[in-house]
Amino acid sequence: MGFETIIVEKRDHVARLTLNRPERLNAINSTLGLEMKQALEEIAVDDEARVLVIAGNPRIREKEGRQEIKHCFSAGWDLSETSPVEPVVEMVAAYEKPVIAMINGYALGGGCELALACDFIFASDISEIGLPEINRGLMPGWGGTQRLPRRIGVPLAKWMIFTGEALSGAKAKEFGLVDEVVSKEELDHIVSSFAESLASKAPLGLKKVKEAITRGMDADLQSGLKIEQEALGFLLQTEDFQEGIAAFMEKREPKWKGR
Repeated sequence: MGFETIIVEKRDHVARLTLNRPERLNAINSTLGLEMKQALEEIAVDDEARVLVIAGNPRIREKEGRQEIKHCFSAGWDLSETSPVEPVVEMVAAYEKPVIAMINGYALGGGCELALACDFIFASDISEIGLPEINRGLMPGWGGTQRLPRRIGVPLAKWMIFTGEALSGAKAKEFGLVDEVVSKEELDHIVSSFAESLASKAPLGLKKVKEAITRGMDADLQSGLKIEQEALGFLLQTEDFQEGIAAFMEKREPKWKGR
């Protein structure tokens, strides 16, 4: 099925979901939210798609005989709508497969919160990342007040949210907000290589590792250790575990089946 506001592509066990409302800097409206929800549901049950990358298309305009390019991940909630589809960010946060945010340009408000819901964040050196809701008399409402402090610590999170100031890619890396910062020319290649590397791992292993870390972070240590042991016990019963051992003994690359 075709989409109006997103583009979905799949290659080498990696799915890429690109936000495609460049004229609005990929602001999230109800249509984009619903289409993204549908795409996430489809990718979730696609055994060939083991890793998800979320990106955004740039805005390209003709100005005085030349192209003006505005790079953007997402400028957040489309303020022309009063009731955007909020649960899509929580779908990303709860996704069983690894999710990588690829930020090139603006990631503001809900765009920043969407990135925070991902497992990894890669950004280009021209990126601007922030939560400016305070400047509109609002506050982050898609997890920003909760996920940002957990990622960078309470004092820095308060500074970002209270001031509403955006960070450069380099500053976001210094704060611990993003995992890697590279040039805009290298970003696609670096993210694709990392995604393909993750996709080469055992898919059930990735799922259980993510589940153990996510659930464990909201539990005490002993409960977290129990969650880990349950996940390990599950993996020991899988065909992929047997394949992993066989591949190691035979000095070859494993052929994962996801079961």
